[in-house]
Amino acid sequence: MEAYVVLVSGALVLADGGICCIDEFNSIREHERASIHEAMEQQTISITKAGVKATLNARTSILAAANPIGGRYDRSKSLKHNIAMTAPIMSRFDLFFILVDDCNEVTDYAIAQRIVDLHTREAEAIQRLYDLDDIRRYILFARQFKPKLSKDSQDYMVEEYCRLRQRDASGGRTSWRITVRQLESLVRLSEAMARMYCMDEVQPKHVKEAFRLLSKSIIRVETPDIHFDEDEEEGITNDVEETGAEQSETASKSQSVEAQASLKITFEEYRRIASMLIVHLRRHEEAGEVEPLTQSGLVAWYLEEISDDIESEAELNEKQHVVKRVIHRLVTHDNVLLTIRSGSNLQEEDEDPVLVVHPNFVLEE
Repeated sequence: MEAYVVLVSGALVLADGGICCIDEFNSIREHERASIHEAMEQQTISITKAGVKATLNARTSILAAANPIGGRYDRSKSLKHNIAMTAPIMSRFDLFFILVDDCNEVTDYAIAQRIVDLHTREAEAIQRLYDLDDIRRYILFARQFKPKLSKDSQDYMVEEYCRLRQRDASGGRTSWRITVRQLESLVRLSEAMARMYCMDEVQPKHVKEAFRLLSKSIIRVETPDIHFDEDEEEGITNDVEETGAEQSETASKSQSVEAQASLKITFEEYRRIASMLIVHLRRHEEAGEVEPLTQSGLVAWYLEEISDDIESEAELNEKQHVVKRVIHRLVTHDNVLLTIRSGSNLQEEDEDPVLVVHPNFVLEE
């Protein structure tokens, strides 16, 4: 019996001219990612194995689902830091949609009721406005259209792309940098919108809807406010405790600190303050300064930097209180800053420790 080499087509090749749905996209092996990268970039898959050289068409759209690292989405990080996917692969997708499994009584009840209905009354629970045959005929008919960009659509598309670039340059909360790939995605989405309406020409309204989808896709998930809990309060109020002779003088300060026990700031404000402190500490370390930077010195530097924005003594005390809480959180919660204690007894709590940045920490751009 003669031996024959058989070339077996994969999912992307079999889905040529259609759509390929991939689950657990983050678990794909490295050599498979290389093939997917080529398919998404060149719409082909090259095979060189056992003396066989072939190039197969893979003109398919990919709908992929992936799980976040650790099984839970971290709102304090951007999309690219939450999924185990390389930047080249991510840049090939036109749209990203993040589904966060938040606890909501109304939503949870509706989902549970729907699942129970499907298991108990499967035929009755499914209600469709259109039959599957109608949907197939509509898709086949819509794919016959090859819409072209009108002059108004081109001008509007260029204008919206420039807006995306400006928002990215100004520090907008996007998942990645806006490049020409997003412009190509905008073109494809606009043409797809016109094809959905069975039109031969892309109109500005189609570009507007495509821009809305692209904006929703690249916007970062809203991060919750930073709540400073009572444990942090205990760690930073030691410096305002006084002796019994000075209790009457510091009563107002203690009441102020107690009133701010539930202090919260936005994540953007927390990140801004933390970045200023970390950059200053890094520069201090790189400069090779002999005198180490203590917590009080870092607080004094920060207050000096924002002195132009402070208008009253009450505001000064508030800013000082906030930056102390931020430093405490960076040390105890985020583990970004390290404390170096001096003296013979290292087990005692240092009221004014020396601060350094963790050597493995990389400041996110």
